[in-house]
Amino acid sequence: MKFSWKILFCTMLIMAVACGASGYFFVNYVFQTSMERETRQALDESSILRFAFETAALNIPSKYDVLPDGTVEQIGVYLENSGQHGNRLLRISDENGKVLYASEGFTGDTSLWEERGENTRVYRVVQSGDSYYIQTQTRINVSDRLLTLETMKNITAVYTERTEGFRMYRQVTVIVLLCSGAVMTLIACWLTRPIRLLTRATGKMAEGEYSYRAEQISNDEMGQLTADFNHMAEALEQNIQNLENEVRAREDFIAAFSHELKTPLTAMIGYADMLRSRKLDDERHFLCANYIYTEGKRLETMALRLLDIIVTRRKEIDRKTTNVSGIFSYLQEIYDETKNPEDGRVKVDICWEKGELYAEENLLKTVLINLTDNAIKASEEGQTVEITGRRMENGYYFQVRDEGIGIPEEELQKITEAFYMVDKSRSRAHNGAGLGLALCTAILELHHSRLKIESTLGFGSCMGFLIPDEGVNADE
Repeated sequence: MKFSWKILFCTMLIMAVACGASGYFFVNYVFQTSMERETRQALDESSILRFAFETAALNIPSKYDVLPDGTVEQIGVYLENSGQHGNRLLRISDENGKVLYASEGFTGDTSLWEERGENTRVYRVVQSGDSYYIQTQTRINVSDRLLTLETMKNITAVYTERTEGFRMYRQVTVIVLLCSGAVMTLIACWLTRPIRLLTRATGKMAEGEYSYRAEQISNDEMGQLTADFNHMAEALEQNIQNLENEVRAREDFIAAFSHELKTPLTAMIGYADMLRSRKLDDERHFLCANYIYTEGKRLETMALRLLDIIVTRRKEIDRKTTNVSGIFSYLQEIYDETKNPEDGRVKVDICWEKGELYAEENLLKTVLINLTDNAIKASEEGQTVEITGRRMENGYYFQVRDEGIGIPEEELQKITEAFYMVDKSRSRAHNGAGLGLALCTAILELHHSRLKIESTLGFGSCMGFLIPDEGVNADE
């Protein structure tokens, strides 16, 4: 069952119970009030008749010591005829319960009455056919006679009013329920509209439309639920996009890796087959063996870089405060032979400011060596590669600058991808595999940093990164 129908039915049930209960108590309250009024009137009338009977008996000539039965009957006729519209019924009984006078239609049962005191008045409601009466009883002590005076007052109209009241209230209740049902249907539809919109949004997302958003039409709890759902949908869409990008990147990685393996392996197999199947002179034999060795070293480098990337992305590093002098001294030892370059060799200048940083020293050395090797490979003979370091407010900044061929602007966003090489022939000539910058990016991510690349085609490149201090995230 729909939620809107549940709201409607529950509301209608509550209203029906409320209207029924209130109608019952209201009509019954009016009935009880009317009954109390009629009872008071019947008792008052009984008292008046008693007084009238006593008065009439005292006016009888005193030639009788005891009031005769015939006189009692005459007084009863007089009292009955003095009533208004014939609405009064009387019955007079003697000491032994013998009826001395009874109005026509008086049906009260004398066996139900107990002995009462002289001044006691009692009453009860009796039903005769479709009519209802209030029957009263009182005792009269006059002229040595102890008589019982009973009256019956017709109160059928009170019961008729109660029945009519219930009938009318049922009709009013039905009309109210129908009208309120129509109104509650509109209200239920309005209240559940956000749910319908959310249901439609979930259906759209289940069909693959992850960009679909539910319309927020209120600022209440349902509006907040809609806003939270849209936020969840945005996060889900972003996660799916990330997964798709990751899958695409893996596919590209596999394709690039297969391509990078195919070319050298094909050549190595060809040269190896030539060495195996033919007798070559020393020069050709050396060329074949040298090519196999060179390509083998490139594949070895590629395998080691891939292993480094995988290991780097899966481990937690132990960062600690380190003096930068140790890092730059290590670089000076590696590139010491470039201080006095011989004929046309690329020169490497290293300059740094003293300071400390919060990092894993060996990983930073790997980053700087990779950036420097790339800069050397991109440079021509006689050009200079500069490695600098300077202390900044929130960390230590490293920079590697070269005067080489530069990188086209459209290639800047791709060069950190695995196996991506701007100049493949130049990279392969230096045993490059396009994994150095990918490894650098992975290491810098562990240090909460990223690589900043600036390059102008034909004028060289500059690559730098900031290692933030402890508790600080890098802005660049």
